[in-house]
Amino acid sequence: MEQIFSYGTLQSKEIQMQVFNKLLIGTPDQLAGYKLKDLQIEEEFGIEDYFVATPSENPSDVVDGIVYSISSADLAKADQFESNAYKRVEITLKSGTVAWIYIEN
Repeated sequence: MEQIFSYGTLQSKEIQMQVFNKLLIGTPDQLAGYKLKDLQIEEEFGIEDYFVATPSENPSDVVDGIVYSISSADLAKADQFESNAYKRVEITLKSGTVAWIYIEN
């Protein structure tokens, strides 16, 4: 199983059903040393506002989110869902869990 940390869209039940065809069960966690910033992405019907995790110069900054255990096939589905504005990297959460996260590309 893979671990994926979501701080945004992938926490939505509707998005989970759309991407994975099932609801995910997760555990709250935090990513230290990161912060969220606004990101605009061009989509089919115009520009949409999102946010993206980015490394912070302040080690006390944290991003709250949920860590999910998913299959490798589901991780590939998440890769397809995320736009080119994001890249997937491996990080260590405050709990010590090593997980994938989508950050600014």
